[in-house]
Amino acid sequence: MTGRAVACTAGRDERGSATVAVVGLLAALLVVSLAAIGVCGLLAAKQHVAAAADTAALAAADAVSGRVSGYPCDRAGRAAALNGATLASCTIDGLDAVVSASWTVAGVPITVWARAGPPSAR
Repeated sequence: MTGRAVACTAGRDERGSATVAVVGLLAALLVVSLAAIGVCGLLAAKQHVAAAADTAALAAADAVSGRVSGYPCDRAGRAAALNGATLASCTIDGLDAVVSASWTVAGVPITVWARAGPPSAR
């Protein structure tokens, strides 16, 4: 042996690995947060369309019952439009009005059905 000093370099190979791990975790957290925000936005949009469908069904039922003048499905379409949705379908069955309203958010179509009319005698 010649007496040469050997430097220990075992810890140098891992320098900066914690930074890479933290950056990876932050990127994953960002992706999950953006996905959650998108889902929450779609849920809020669904509630908006549900309110539009309910309003459209009530407007059609009012026209069927004679409370207001006009054609039931025309009234439903106007009510849906005033709430920012499109009337997708309108069916009158006796005194009941069944409508569906739709809206497209970020390329995702949302359709909600609603029924309005007098209470059923059961």
